[in-house]
Amino acid sequence: MEVRNSPIGVFDSGLGGLTVVKQIKKLLPKENIVYFGDTARLPYGSKSNETVRKYSLEIARFLEKKGVKLIVVACNTSSSVALDLLSQEISVPVIGVVKPACKKAVSVTKSGNIGVIGTRATMNSGAYKDTISSMNSKIKVIQKECPLFVPLVEEGMTDGEIVEMVVRYYLESLRGEIDTLILGCTHYPIIKHVIAKYVDGDVRIIDSSVEVAREVHELLKREGILSKGETAREDAFYVSDFPQRFEEMAKLFTGENLKRVGKIYLE
Repeated sequence: MEVRNSPIGVFDSGLGGLTVVKQIKKLLPKENIVYFGDTARLPYGSKSNETVRKYSLEIARFLEKKGVKLIVVACNTSSSVALDLLSQEISVPVIGVVKPACKKAVSVTKSGNIGVIGTRATMNSGAYKDTISSMNSKIKVIQKECPLFVPLVEEGMTDGEIVEMVVRYYLESLRGEIDTLILGCTHYPIIKHVIAKYVDGDVRIIDSSVEVAREVHELLKREGILSKGETAREDAFYVSDFPQRFEEMAKLFTGENLKRVGKIYLE
């Protein structure tokens, strides 16, 4: 198969990466996707760096065997701690979610005060802070762990009093302190409307899934491997456990029903 007609590989610890798939398909409708969600071993946010690297490499190798032309690490935790390893070990280009979001945030902030919210592991890695500092050392980065956002989304709780209360609990300290907010987890765009309602209306919210899709487009165009859509193929979705649950929840993330999800447990 000609490289340009090969699929794009995308992986996450679970469902969150589907927000990235949605944006890639929106921007690049001729591209095909092979997705893997590690639903048997989530969440990654509470795992050690060593374990996250091990899992990430296993999945990347699985996608590599599927003949993908590019791998998108749609998990913020994996992007924060495993991207360098994957770039060394995998034969195709690897894109994470951290750098594209940081690049956008740095370009739009006016006050030089950027907030980043994400899982405990992502915040502890310092990946966002370090990346932003490497782009502009004068920018102040305020990080905030929001560990309850993911389970809320995974339970389908995206509106209502409980979600608003949790958002208020986590983000209260950021109000008035920032003019740009990076959603440092691919689950968070699902509750972006609640977050936007709570933070100051002038705060620019950066959705990493949107920025990653743009980065994918730029890379494929630069390498001359954008798909021409010459062969009609279905996207492929795999999980390591609970395929039925994944199918049921997928519509919340993509707005579409997935036809079939395969179960593959990696060891």
